[in-house]
Amino acid sequence: MSQQKVDRYKKEKANRKQTIKKEKRKNVICKMAAATAAVVVVGGIGYSIYHTQAEKAAKAGVQVDYTAVNQLASELAGVSE
Repeated sequence: MSQQKVDRYKKEKANRKQTIKKEKRKNVICKMAAATAAVVVVGGIGYSIYHTQAEKAAKAGVQVDYTAVNQLASELAGVSE
């Protein structure tokens, strides 16, 4: 059993550089994927906010007709004289 452990250790030691390279590559890929996902989420939220604000700004303004108020004011001014 001890010889099996020694043989396994030798194999692991022989392949250690390759194993470390694979682990580093895997870590870099995971970090890049997480960063890409974060950019997509933040971009989606930003686009949603921009789109909502653009819709609010594009709505037509309400126009008020003051002719009735002006007529009432002129009639009241004529009565008080």
